[in-house]
Amino acid sequence: MGTGRTLNKDPRTRPIKSQGEKRRRTKAQRARLVKLGLEAAVVEKMLPEAVRKLVQKPVLVKKMAAKKDAPAKPAKAVAKKAPKAEAAPKAEKAAPAKKPAAKKPAAKKPAAE
Repeated sequence: MGTGRTLNKDPRTRPIKSQGEKRRRTKAQRARLVKLGLEAAVVEKMLPEAVRKLVQKPVLVKKMAAKKDAPAKPAKAVAKKAPKAEAAPKAEKAAPAKKPAAKKPAAKKPAAE
């Protein structure tokens, strides 16, 4: 198989990326993040570099969105877990205070005669 004339022609220059295409890509990436669950207002404030990094990791984005969208626990469930105020306080043992470690005396140097 030959490589074709495309790579053998001179001068070989790479095509220039246009700003319009860049804006189109950025807009599409922001739309993807919104579809994954992030809020549109948050995505609008993000820098383009951060948007690109998050688009590469959709699982991470879904986890972030799930944490924010987690429903608040009902008051009954919170009340069950909270300790009752009427219960008698347990006798707490005071932990003995730790003494600071004693410093070792500096080693004496032999006197030079």
